[in-house]
Amino acid sequence: MDLDVDGQHDQVRDERSRLFTKQRRGDFLNYLRERLADKPGAEAADRLLSSPVAPSKQLMAYAADEIREREQFTLLDEQQVAYELVMRAVDKARRADFKQVVIVTGGPGSGKSVIALSLLGELYRQGRTALHATGSQSFTQTMRRYPGRGSTRIKNLFMYFNSFVDAEQNGIDVLICDEAHRIRETSTSRFTPAAKRTGRSQLDELMAAARVPVFLLDEHQVVRPGELGTVHAIEQYAQSRGYAVNRVSLDEQFRCGGSRKYERWVLHLLGLEGSGPVPWAGDENFEVRLAHSPQELEAALLARPGTARMTAGFCWPWSDPRSDDSLVNDVVIGDWSRPWNVKKDRAVGDAPPSMLWATEPSGFGQVGCVYTAQGFEYDWSGVIIGPDLSVRDGRLVTVREANRDPAFKNRKAVPDADFDHLARNVYKVLLTRGMRGTVIYAVDPVLRDFLARHILT
Repeated sequence: MDLDVDGQHDQVRDERSRLFTKQRRGDFLNYLRERLADKPGAEAADRLLSSPVAPSKQLMAYAADEIREREQFTLLDEQQVAYELVMRAVDKARRADFKQVVIVTGGPGSGKSVIALSLLGELYRQGRTALHATGSQSFTQTMRRYPGRGSTRIKNLFMYFNSFVDAEQNGIDVLICDEAHRIRETSTSRFTPAAKRTGRSQLDELMAAARVPVFLLDEHQVVRPGELGTVHAIEQYAQSRGYAVNRVSLDEQFRCGGSRKYERWVLHLLGLEGSGPVPWAGDENFEVRLAHSPQELEAALLARPGTARMTAGFCWPWSDPRSDDSLVNDVVIGDWSRPWNVKKDRAVGDAPPSMLWATEPSGFGQVGCVYTAQGFEYDWSGVIIGPDLSVRDGRLVTVREANRDPAFKNRKAVPDADFDHLARNVYKVLLTRGMRGTVIYAVDPVLRDFLARHILT
């Protein structure tokens, strides 16, 4: 009845909306006839489905403001080289129907993600189509939460590597693959229906999706079986398809802090580069300290100004939350114990969801693992080296039996040699998250003594 909604008509009447009651059915039909064609819409629907997806001008402007201008990024030296290389490649690709692959390598703090976000903002300001993708839920969700705050469409610029299974060939100008060391052999998982298991490589999907695929990576951050994001793998595949490849290294610069000298020391320590461990020679802009207990490590972090997190090798069980919504203190060392970071994407008590552990202040109370720490930096890093690392004949060795990571459980799928390399990469990631300093505690007393001889404090 009209009387039942008396007074509501004027509330909703504008250029886009109307209100009709059952008594006004005839008016409703006339309203629809004035605005809808009397012929079938199949042709228009097909045209819509086959049309290229492109952002609106308003979205481009908003993306540029939110991603590029608000952060006031300043690109330095090789960062600027990489940035300009991509922009030139975009112009060339459009003019000549040409595909070019760009690979940008660099350690932590070298500005890979600064380049990624600067490119994304500038490309949208110019009216180009671009997407940002990673293989990390934590990293992608953080990008959606901060640069994409307040706009669903901006959030949708941040994708995952497995989002391009059915992507149109060259459907976008640029695909920025950040944290590309996490690229996997295929995009399928145990949840993928059998009908969709094409066997197509993830590299092929990513390279096909854009005229200019950009890969930003640190080769020493491959930490899981099945990850193949190395310069060699990317170059080899691109060349097999006849694509031009350009590469830029950022290894000689640190925009956001950190220490190149310290990163080299870690690589030597872990046997990933060089002829073996060397003494820490010091860096006036970066502090390295050896703790004699986890209590000392935690206290040292609390005493430092700025952001700090504790991480550890995966050498302790990882329990589900209790029924009272509290975390179990799984990481137990003597009379000191703390919980791992939250497993899933919801908060547990005061602890943030897993993808926000590195960025929310309340993440300090938990111990992070490599999967939540990778891709992030904080001022001060506390690293607990678990019993899966020890020393033999003056060099670090891995102890597989002490590791509890389910990814390494199957010896047939992950042979001992692969485990050894991946475990060393795990600690390389954990040891290089701090931008102002790192505090280290080793559970194995033999390793503690070894580190004490190489870290003179």
